[in-house]
Amino acid sequence: MAAVPVWSVDPRTGKRREQVAVEATAAEVDREVGAAHAVRDALADRAVRAAFLRGAADLLEEARGDLVAVADAETALGQARLTGELARSCYQLRSFADIVDEGSFLGIVIDHPDPSATPPIPDLRRYKVPLGVIAVYAASNFPFAFSVPGGDTASALAAGCPVVVKAHPDHPATSEQVAAVLRRAAGQQGISADVIGLVHGFDAGVELVRHPLVSGAGFTGSIRGGRALFDAAAARPVPIPFHGELGSLNPVVITESAAAERAEEIGSGLAGSMTLGVGQFCVKPGLVLAPSGAGGDRLVKSLTDAVSATESGVLLDHRMRDTFVEGAAERAGLPDVDAPVTPGAGDAHTVSAGFLTVPAARLTSSGEHDLLLEECFGPLTVVARYDSDAEVASVLSRLPGNLTATVHLSAAEEAGEGRGAELLAELTPLAGRVLVNAWPTGVAVASAQHHGGPYPATTSTSTSVGGTAIERWLRPVAYQNTPEPLLPPELRDANPLSLPRRVTGLG
Repeated sequence: MAAVPVWSVDPRTGKRREQVAVEATAAEVDREVGAAHAVRDALADRAVRAAFLRGAADLLEEARGDLVAVADAETALGQARLTGELARSCYQLRSFADIVDEGSFLGIVIDHPDPSATPPIPDLRRYKVPLGVIAVYAASNFPFAFSVPGGDTASALAAGCPVVVKAHPDHPATSEQVAAVLRRAAGQQGISADVIGLVHGFDAGVELVRHPLVSGAGFTGSIRGGRALFDAAAARPVPIPFHGELGSLNPVVITESAAAERAEEIGSGLAGSMTLGVGQFCVKPGLVLAPSGAGGDRLVKSLTDAVSATESGVLLDHRMRDTFVEGAAERAGLPDVDAPVTPGAGDAHTVSAGFLTVPAARLTSSGEHDLLLEECFGPLTVVARYDSDAEVASVLSRLPGNLTATVHLSAAEEAGEGRGAELLAELTPLAGRVLVNAWPTGVAVASAQHHGGPYPATTSTSTSVGGTAIERWLRPVAYQNTPEPLLPPELRDANPLSLPRRVTGLG
């Protein structure tokens, strides 16, 4: 069977740049996974593991110029955006190194025996261990932060798990170069380069999630692709956890008093958020509930002015461009839908940002307008004009799970007057992150961050951003009545590694 070439493509022209690799066969996937599995103990030493993560960040920064240049050539995201994204990725690697050093992620709990309890409690010692080899599926829209050196990879390595990444076809050359940097960082710490594997090709991605030595998977992408892999992970003879980020509408509610108070500010802020990165952020606001009346009219005017001034841009590939143009036209053609700024094709390679308006009443029951409640990847949002609080509640009740949900309130509502608390209560079941008087684009790497949400936003309740993302790649183990010399060092009474832990009963 002939090898299938993997090409780097310039989205600005649609032309091939160079052949980067070949698609991996099932045998090649098996070799990558087997090699990673064979060196899974290479990450056992936490000090070495943390040094590896910091070293990887250092080497990525040293290679910044070359990496940003090749990523820009493959994605057209621009050097400023990509430079910032790479900096974020390096910060994330170092943050996980700090987490590894600190040790709370191990969740150590020691219960000394208590014969007076009902039933009696034996000596129990619990902590968390790595799952094993993790499959990571790179995202199209973040060639660094959600791809080879991204949050899934960083958190899995921090947990002590080797990683095999399925590269995204939109940036294969970037993936190859970054993987080489990570392998070099491993070597500097005396770790086998096989802790980082990389494969290309759709079939390779399917083989990867099915491989019996793969113990978990992280995915960022479409609902269709993610659900297929999720189902494959569940259908295995031994199912594995599949942490997928699939799609999100990210609804926004603007109260009547907020629109009356600062319509122009909200309109321009919305324009900036929905067009950021040519609308290719997973938390782009895709549905905005804005009031009818004068305040809402001013908001729409401000949004119109700001979006009209936005230059056309290049999407990540021509398939996405064609899908966006078709999806925008289909939505704009629905009854009672207007386009103050028409979204669609710019030229043969670009798209123009725009937004649609529709009476919110059209979205309160199922019908052809349900299409407006589906994510449209690219610089488009839908503004639904509501006449009552009941219409807002009705539309929200029909929404699927989301990564974010946002509410814009007036100063009085922020102070507790009106229905601010009621709106927060309505939005909380819909999303993993609820924002007040802010915009969802820009996901901080922080301990309290949660980047996930009810299905189909994600397939689990975990986060893919922030310190607790490490928990996805660990499983708890309890030792009962185990002699001290046989216990892992983390669980011994003397606490030789000086780790944080909870101890109950008498020692």
